[in-house]
Amino acid sequence: MVYLVLPILVVLFVIVVVAKAIRVVPQARAGIVERFGKYKETLPAGLNFVVPFVDKVRYMIDLREQVVSFPPQGSITEDNLTVDIDTVLYFQVTDPIAATYEIANYIQAIEQLTMTTLRNVIGGMDLEQALTSREQINAALSAVLDEATGRWGIKVKRVEIKGIEVPPSIKDAMEKQMRADRDKRALILTAEGQRQSAILTAEGGKQSAILTAEGERESRILRAQADREAAILRAQGEGQAIQTVFQAIHDGQPDQSLLAYQYLQMMPRIAQGESNKLWIIPSEITEAMKGLGSTLKDLPGIPKQTEGPLTRVDLGPAGPGAAEIDETVNSARAEVEAAIKAAEDAAHPGRPVDPDEPAQ
Repeated sequence: MVYLVLPILVVLFVIVVVAKAIRVVPQARAGIVERFGKYKETLPAGLNFVVPFVDKVRYMIDLREQVVSFPPQGSITEDNLTVDIDTVLYFQVTDPIAATYEIANYIQAIEQLTMTTLRNVIGGMDLEQALTSREQINAALSAVLDEATGRWGIKVKRVEIKGIEVPPSIKDAMEKQMRADRDKRALILTAEGQRQSAILTAEGGKQSAILTAEGERESRILRAQADREAAILRAQGEGQAIQTVFQAIHDGQPDQSLLAYQYLQMMPRIAQGESNKLWIIPSEITEAMKGLGSTLKDLPGIPKQTEGPLTRVDLGPAGPGAAEIDETVNSARAEVEAAIKAAEDAAHPGRPVDPDEPAQ
């Protein structure tokens, strides 16, 4: 029985020794090995062997970048206001031996160092600077912590300010101040807008008045030019009309018959008056025309009958309508003769008309 127990004990001892000799270190970890309480070596990641019962893996150091969030720390600003600041620290162990033997608790040490450094930085700023200078605070904390933790085998990557809390009374005062500042800026912007609007309105009125005056001036100038051209054209037309009438009179050789025809043309115009209710044509119209002709025969410049060759007044070169004017004159002469004949027929309806008898 004793011989059976002894081999079993030997086997168990061997298993325990092997288990004590083999050490597996995870990735991104480092094992600190001590022999009889003294540092011996650092085990890398992977499978490692140590002397059983002599070597001991005292610490397992995490070599990854770590994040530590510290609770709010009270700090007093330069203008004697207390603020609570939350910080977040990013660091990494670069030397496991120094992080193990140079500092007892590097997390607590970093926290205290961060708190004291933060108070120093915030103490040199007023509240407004502390609220608006987070980048400056982060840079100052990173520089101080990196310098202090370097000998501990720790590399501070960066420090972030997570939040800055001010007392409720200060927050209320700041909100009132900001509200007053916004109201002030709103009033200033409104006043500037009204001023710009008034300026633009005045400039628009000025430009409108200038354009209106220029338009009125140009309108008057154009109207005056139009009146002048119209007067010139009217005068030219009247001159041409007088020339045409004057030439027609000389070309037509006026006599007593033409004057009688003119008087006959005036009779309907006299009858068109509103006050003329009754118009009587005498049956002795021929006698009246004879008397009219005898009355007008002694008028100077109006011969009873024209004789001799025609003398044409030279009025210069004839215009493009000279042929139409001659045709109109001949037509007027035929109408005069027809009117005189019709008057004589009306006065003596039964009297034969001698074609060789001259018109009276």
